[in-house]
Amino acid sequence: MAWEKLYKQKLVTVQEAVTYIKSGDRVVAGHAAASPELLLDAMVDNREAYRDVEIVHQVAMGRSLYCLPENKQYFTHNSLFAGATSRKAINERRARFTPVNNSDLPRLFQDCILPVDVALCMLSMPDEHGYCSFGVSVDYTKPAAECAKLVIAEVTPNMPRTLGNSFIHVSEIDYIVECERAPLILKPPTIISVDEAIGGFCAELIKDGDCLQLGIGAVPDAVLGFLKNKKDLGVHTEMFSDGVVDLVEAGVINGSKKNCHRRKMVSAFFMGTEKLYKFIHNNPEVEAFSMDYTNAPEIIAKNDNMVSINSALQVDLAGQVASDTIGYSQYSGIGGQADFVRGATRSKGGRSILAFHSTAQGGTVSRVAAHLHEGACVCVSRADVHCIVTEYGIADLRGKSVRERAKALIAIAHPDFRDELWREFHKSHSF
Repeated sequence: MAWEKLYKQKLVTVQEAVTYIKSGDRVVAGHAAASPELLLDAMVDNREAYRDVEIVHQVAMGRSLYCLPENKQYFTHNSLFAGATSRKAINERRARFTPVNNSDLPRLFQDCILPVDVALCMLSMPDEHGYCSFGVSVDYTKPAAECAKLVIAEVTPNMPRTLGNSFIHVSEIDYIVECERAPLILKPPTIISVDEAIGGFCAELIKDGDCLQLGIGAVPDAVLGFLKNKKDLGVHTEMFSDGVVDLVEAGVINGSKKNCHRRKMVSAFFMGTEKLYKFIHNNPEVEAFSMDYTNAPEIIAKNDNMVSINSALQVDLAGQVASDTIGYSQYSGIGGQADFVRGATRSKGGRSILAFHSTAQGGTVSRVAAHLHEGACVCVSRADVHCIVTEYGIADLRGKSVRERAKALIAIAHPDFRDELWREFHKSHSF
């Protein structure tokens, strides 16, 4: 049967589409900017038909109405990365949090550790061969759809068509809801002077020809602003946003020195503005893959001079890093941080950078701490950490003893806390 005829047979209204979800189903929702908001809202509107529907999601950029207290009897959110709309529900024990490295996330579905009953996704319009693109979110969304018993898709002309391993054929979709939605927008963060200071130090660690992975937030964006005098940079990352576009247009990023996917920018998902989404549409320089590929340390390490740049919440004087918890509270998720730290470590000439403000809570708490806060979880082990950067400088921990690490980290702590940190270190260590 011609795909065009098949496509028309699968068209349903959004109200009908969610009636195929049943009580007790595990529903995996598309990620971040590709969150299928029409389907999720319709599902919440249809909540009286459900009991105990589990919604699995990573970064939730939408409204996440299923997380509200009044919807607890209908839905349980299983978060793979806490965000602004899910954090409260997790910490109030109305939602669950499942820690996972992004490189391992697709296998939760593929190996039926978390069997997928329904995948909800947002796709581009089909091309002339009947293939839709997962667009801004290939990540875990494509593997979930490939494993699901039922695939329900929002199909929109406003989803960019990304290349790489990012396609699904119309025949693999069970129900299609046509709409005019565009991917959700992530506005550029406000960059303050502290971010700029950190960005300047990070830029000192980046050389011409390096291949970059950049996390999300003001600090990674600030780093990009200091790279306009660099040459021949490459990109292999799990996500990127508008700042990368600026460096491509300035001729700084061209991928000419990459060993793997030479002259291509490789990513699993994209979060930004219309400028970014227009840039990646049908762009042969951009390739999108699922996270089990982009985040696999052995793939990351294929590129020489790999540099990973991420943020964190706290580091202790031994170099242990907490990135997703504040004490016992879940703040974000593990994501791809450990993947890229390890991949950069294994890369010839590679470096990993964890960068953050020296203080929190209006300057009252030092992020460089004698000990991680009670309840805090280690995201990056002390043996994996390379460089820690604050607005006060760079601490390179590679090859350093415990005492040398403490000295280097205290030197980049806020001056108001340095004496106290030394006292705490001497109380805990006799050397």
